[in-house]
Parts: sequence; structure tokens; C-alpha cells
Amino acid sequence: MLEFLYYIFIFIIGLSFGSFLNAWIYRTRENIRISNDRSFCPVCHHNLHWYDNIPLFSYFILLHGKCRYCKNQISGFYPLIEFITAIVFVFVAAIYPNSYLIIFSPELIRDLIVAYLLIFIFIYDLRYQEILDRVTVIPAILLFAFSLSMGWFSWQDMALGAVIGGGFFWAQYILSGGKWIGGGDIRMGVFMGIILGWQNVIFALLLAYVLGAIVSLFLLALKKSNIKSEVPFGTFLALATFVAMFWGSQIVSWYLGLLV
Repeated sequence: MLEFLYYIFIFIIGLSFGSFLNAWIYRTRENIRISNDRSFCPVCHHNLHWYDNIPLFSYFILLHGKCRYCKNQISGFYPLIEFITAIVFVFVAAIYPNSYLIIFSPELIRDLIVAYLLIFIFIYDLRYQEILDRVTVIPAILLFAFSLSMGWFSWQDMALGAVIGGGFFWAQYILSGGKWIGGGDIRMGVFMGIILGWQNVIFALLLAYVLGAIVSLFLLALKKSNIKSEVPFGTFLALATFVAMFWGSQIVSWYLGLLV
């Protein structure tokens, strides 16, 4: 019973952070300070009451997917992000055995923050084809410092991972004159390297390209894109980083075992 209540608690926290993520993404794109004023309708800009901002409940029960004031339809993208964030939070918490007895260990907090940033990167790049430095550079520096102080990774592992991740995209940037990728990909590569270390960052890069190729071919087959269409590669990098965080070592060991 205690474990069940713990995961309900984590789910509610995830919903709350998902609601904040919606505001963070919107206000970042519109260049509005996240601390400015209360939440408002993106169509009529009327300030919303607190009960209009209850994750999932307000959208489906109180508002029926429409603004209370202008009656315009609210995108279903907002509750979807809330729900996905909540599910990811529960998943990350479940990775740690008996986490409900500790509530929040430093490692769990670390992984929740990293997962949250990866969700932001995934969604923002999917919608706007841009990886923002504020969610890669500063978190990379902080994670490097905390990892050293907590003994999570050696500085050599993180430094080599950053060099491999960032260098991989830097080489492409130089070779293409900036046509293939942007600077955001380079900094994302550095962030990935510090999160994963050098071995798992190689796996994550490979996985991201495989996922990108599969999705691109699928969209081409459905005629939803053409050969010249831009691919929001940050979405695949974020997803691959998340997979590598929790299963990278196991997948690499399994693959190498097949070769022996």
C-alpha cells in the first residue's frame, strides 16, 4: 500500500512538472519570462484561475478542452505533455528498488531532472527545430560538478564522453560548413557525454541515427515529408539518451555477447 501511494505521489508531481513544462516551452518561444504574471489563455490572453490549471482534471472535466472565456479549443498537446511527464517520472522512480522507502535519493533526483530536461529538448526541437543552450550548457556544467562531488562518474569518463559527443557533431559542422547540423547539436553532444560517459554516449549516438533513419523512411513512405525535409534530430538524441541512461550498458553487453 505504501509503495502504491508513493507512485501516486510521484505521478502527481510529474503532472505538476508537466504543467510547468507547458508554460516553460510556450513562454520560452514567445520570449516571456516564466515568472511574469499568472497563466493565461494563448488565444485571448485572459488570466486563468488556479482551478483552470489543475493538470488533466481542468482540461477534461472542468473546461472540456476549451478556454472558459473565449471558448476556443485548447490543444490536446498540453494534457499529453502533462501525462507523458508523469509517466516518465513514475518510470524513473521505479528504476530504483525500494525507492518508496527512501522517497528521494540524490540519484533519483538527478535522473528526474535529467529526464525532465530531455523531455523539454524532445518537445521543443520537435515543434521548433531548435536545441536551446540553456537546457544543455548550464545543466552539463552543473551535472559535471555534482557527479564529481557525489562520486557518480569519474572526470575522465565524463570528459571523454563530452569530447566524443561534442566532437562527433563538431566534425560534421566543420565538414558541412554548418549545413548539416547547428551549434545546438554540438552542445547537446557534450551534454549527452556528461550524462552517459564515453561508452554509453557512443551507443546513444548510434541509436539516435537508427531511430532517425527509421522515422524518416516511414514519413517518406507515407509522403509526409520529402528527401529535403529537415529532421528535428534533437528529438532522437533526447530519446536515445534516455534509453542509454537506463539500458545502454545492458544493450551493449548483450550485443557484444552475440559477437563472441
